[in-house]
Amino acid sequence: MKERRTSIFENGLIWFGAAVSIAEILTGTYFAPLGFSKGLLAILLGHVIGCAMLLFAGLIGGKVRKSAMETVKMSFGSKGALLFSVLNILQLVGWTGIMIYDGALAVNGIFAIGNWVWCLVIGALIVLWIMIGIKNLGKVNTVAMGALFILTIILSFVIFGDGSGLNSSGEGMTFGAAVELSVAMPLSWLPLISDYTREAEKPVKATAVSAVTYGVISCWMYVIGMGAAIFTGESDIAQIMVKAGLGVAGLLIIVFSTVTTTFLDAYSAGISCESLSTKISGKWVAVAVTVIGTLGAIFLPLGDITDFLYFIGSVFAPMIAIQIADFFILKRNQEAKHFSITNLIIWLVGFVVYRLLMRVDILVGNTLPDMLITIALCVVVGKIKKK
Repeated sequence: MKERRTSIFENGLIWFGAAVSIAEILTGTYFAPLGFSKGLLAILLGHVIGCAMLLFAGLIGGKVRKSAMETVKMSFGSKGALLFSVLNILQLVGWTGIMIYDGALAVNGIFAIGNWVWCLVIGALIVLWIMIGIKNLGKVNTVAMGALFILTIILSFVIFGDGSGLNSSGEGMTFGAAVELSVAMPLSWLPLISDYTREAEKPVKATAVSAVTYGVISCWMYVIGMGAAIFTGESDIAQIMVKAGLGVAGLLIIVFSTVTTTFLDAYSAGISCESLSTKISGKWVAVAVTVIGTLGAIFLPLGDITDFLYFIGSVFAPMIAIQIADFFILKRNQEAKHFSITNLIIWLVGFVVYRLLMRVDILVGNTLPDMLITIALCVVVGKIKKK
C-alpha cells in the first residue's frame, strides 16, 4: 500500500497551528518597553533570521526524506546524533509542560475552575490529537484552524480597535535582546520541522510554505502580545478577553491554540525517540510526553521561559549551522560513521561562542553571528580535511 504524503496545504495548516500560541503572545508582551515601531522592527528582523534557518532545516529533511534527528546523523554520526536526540526530547518535554501551563493559566482567568483541571483537559485533548494521527488530521485541522483564524482576527480588532497607545512600563529591553527573543521561537522548531516536511508530496514547496506561514503568523502573535501591553496596558491575555466580552471565544482560542501547538512538540518527541531505537513506538512516547508535560504543568512553576529559550538557541543554532555547511556548502549528504569528532568539537565551540555573545548587546542578536562563525569554521575545517 502506497504511503500517503501530506499536501502543501496540510503542511501550511500544521505550521499555522504551531504559530497560534499563547506562549508566543506572552513573549510578545516583553517587547512593549521598546515602543510599537522599534518593537515591530525587532520582531520582523528576528523572525527573518529564525525562519531562514527553519527553511534550511526543513529543506534538508524534505530532500533526503528523513526526520529531523535522522538528518542530524548525517553531520554528527549515528552515535554523535544521540546527544541532540536526547537534548531535543528534553526540550520537547519542557515545551509540552510550558504550553499546557500557559494555556491552563490563561483559560482559568476566563473560567476559574482550577489550573489543574484545565491542565488535565488540555492534556486529554492533545492525547486525542496524537491518537487521530498526523496523516488523519486534515479535516479536523482545517476546521480548528478556520475557527482559530476567525477568533484571532477578533482578538486583534479588540486590541488595536481604538488605536490609542498607553505609556508602557516595566523593565527596559535592548533592541539586540529583543531581536534574539524574536529569533528564539522559530529556532525552537528547528529540530522538529523535518519530521513534517519528510512526509510532504512536494518537499521544497511544502518547506517554503511551512516556514513562511509560521513566520507570518508567529509575527502576528508577537504583535498581538506587544499591542496588548501597549494599547490596553494589560499583559494578561485572559483579562483582555474578559474585558472584551470574549468569554467562550477566548476560551476556544486558548484551548485550541495550546492543543495544536503542543501536539507538534509531543509528536516530534516520539519521532526523536524512534531515531534512538526502531523498537520504540513514537505514538506512545508522544502520549507519555503529554502525560509528563501535564504533570509538570500542574506541579512545577513554569512562568518565565526566557532562559529556556536562550538555552535552546545555544544548543540548536550551532547544530543547524553545521548541518547547513555540510549539506549546502560542502555537499555532504551521507551519514557520518558512529561519531564525527570534528563536527562535535565545532558544535561545542559554537555553543560556547553563543553563551559568550549573550553578554554582548549586538544589534542583530547573538544567533546570527554565532551561526556565521560556526558555518565559517565548519567550511574551513572541511576544506582542510579534503586537502
